[in-house]
Amino acid sequence: MMQLAQWWQVIRENKASPDCPKRRVAVHGTQRLPCRQHVPNTMNQPQQPYPPIADYAFISDCHCTALISRSGSVDWCCMPRIDSDSCFGRLLDWQRGGYCAIGPVDGETTSGRRYLPGTMILKTNFHSAQGECRLFDFFSMDPKAGEQTHYQTRYDFVRIVEGISGDVDMGAMICPRFDYGEIIPGIRQVAPGLFTAIGSDTGLVLHTDMPLEMVENHALAASFSIHPGQRLRLLMHFEAPERIDHIALHTNLPADVDNSFRYTRDWWQRWSERMRTPKQADIHVRRSALVLKALTYERTGAIVAASTTSLPEWPGEGRNWDYRFSWVRDSVFTVRALYELGYEDEAERFMKFIQRASAGSAAQLQIMYGVDGKRRLSEVELEWLEGYRQSRPVRVGNFAAKQNQFDIYGEILEMASVWDSSGHPIDAQYWNFLADVVDTACHKWQSRDYGIWEFRGGPHHYVHSKAMCWGALARGIALAQKHGFSAPIADWQKTRDQIRDAIEHEGYDAKRGIFVQAFENRYLDAALLLLPRIGFVPYDDPRMTRTTEAICGELDHDGLLARYNSPDGLPGREGVFLPCTFWLVSCLAYQERTDAAWEYYRRALRCANDLGLFSEEFDPKARQMLGNFPQGLTHVSQIMARLALMKTK
Repeated sequence: MMQLAQWWQVIRENKASPDCPKRRVAVHGTQRLPCRQHVPNTMNQPQQPYPPIADYAFISDCHCTALISRSGSVDWCCMPRIDSDSCFGRLLDWQRGGYCAIGPVDGETTSGRRYLPGTMILKTNFHSAQGECRLFDFFSMDPKAGEQTHYQTRYDFVRIVEGISGDVDMGAMICPRFDYGEIIPGIRQVAPGLFTAIGSDTGLVLHTDMPLEMVENHALAASFSIHPGQRLRLLMHFEAPERIDHIALHTNLPADVDNSFRYTRDWWQRWSERMRTPKQADIHVRRSALVLKALTYERTGAIVAASTTSLPEWPGEGRNWDYRFSWVRDSVFTVRALYELGYEDEAERFMKFIQRASAGSAAQLQIMYGVDGKRRLSEVELEWLEGYRQSRPVRVGNFAAKQNQFDIYGEILEMASVWDSSGHPIDAQYWNFLADVVDTACHKWQSRDYGIWEFRGGPHHYVHSKAMCWGALARGIALAQKHGFSAPIADWQKTRDQIRDAIEHEGYDAKRGIFVQAFENRYLDAALLLLPRIGFVPYDDPRMTRTTEAICGELDHDGLLARYNSPDGLPGREGVFLPCTFWLVSCLAYQERTDAAWEYYRRALRCANDLGLFSEEFDPKARQMLGNFPQGLTHVSQIMARLALMKTK
């Protein structure tokens, strides 16, 4: 085992890589690298670059997010918003991205971890020959925000080291890198235990009672022992650079951090206790619900698809997308699942978010928005990053925001229908918006779109999109008739029937007796499993039963489902798509094929990591997670699949 003195020598001698010249361009006291730069390792045994995605835990305060490895390294962190530029980002470039690591320096250390029950507070226990200690990680919930305003006034990332037994030698290394690793911030010590890191439009204030010192390569490091019952703390506070000179040293850091810990634990547990779950609900349902709440941007009610960008759908290849935005479709899935569990506030706030973001006009509706409602989500490639396991390009923004995807009309009316059926009023303003959405579905359903999977090879007449337009009309008609709302009901009924006729003739393979992906082809698509969800056909309709069997036969890969078997206009491969397997579970359950439903459900559950977190995709042969993480749509689909299994017992 390398001794602490040797470890410190490694830190102090850690210079820039020889292939990276010393010349840099100064930017307001920071440095912007024209080439790759070496970031010092944290412990005596360097962590293997790019751990499996399953090695990461996820924390959030419904504003900021971070991923933390088993070894205690923060390798992804965006503050003060989910979609902000990363301040620690070696998940996407191991040498350049930056990180914040705390852990024992004994190379034989093992670790175990869990969330505190009903919370998003992570506890990691480390066991070494010297003893045992634990590390708590969480974003602090702001007591001043209140449940009505939803406005955080502070964004604090808290790390607490606590001794359990023995005297454990520990190390800490903090290497902030802003703007996805492009900006090396200027670090300075303001007072004992108080440091600042400033670069571009980002500032971090670090308060600590750990013995941090400034070291080479614009980093902070500490070497210390933790004793039984002792607590040491690190608080990283986001602040705008222009305000950072006005910060004050924490006069009582231990008390402030410990109070924050208790308040944050209580906040999450209060939210969890409101969950209305049947007795048969498993722990995965509860964890999935917490993840979905953690993917909510509390200030606006937007719900993001995932907390990361550019984690690849296949290692080393280019299907890498930014998912830190609010898709209408995925968000409706989410609010429906949360609503089933008793969370009505999330549904109402997202409905208001969509109306604001679209300016209350269906003509201005788009498939996704920034968490603040921003519409322009220009897709940019960050050429200086090598990507997770050399998976390039790394992208921020998402070109799909400008695509036509007609299923969103059905999703908006689905949400309104659920809201109405639970006894909530639909006022005149909301109805005007809904009627506008239905009219738009009437006018556009005959056009081609890019479909639920956002194909980039050109638009087609996708059956799922047409069926969702049918759903928008069916629900719009039902709401208008129920409440006597003003609407061209006769025209809507005529269009509704035309859509059904078109799907049943052009979107149906009469020879095989199954629905198909698009009017122009006879491929299979797992999105067809959603047709009964909107009421287009019953689950036990023979056509749907045959379609389900065909999907099982042709899209099954080692017991999990691919999305489709058609060309998609994109190079490279992808894994199986986990939400689709859970959709299949729901279909099989409602078709009373219970044994098969449970078999698929258990296989899909085994794709979660030890904390119950799911990615977007999975490689069943290598048993590894793929795609952005944690993926909201997977967690939503897991909840709905489990509820389907409970309802059909």
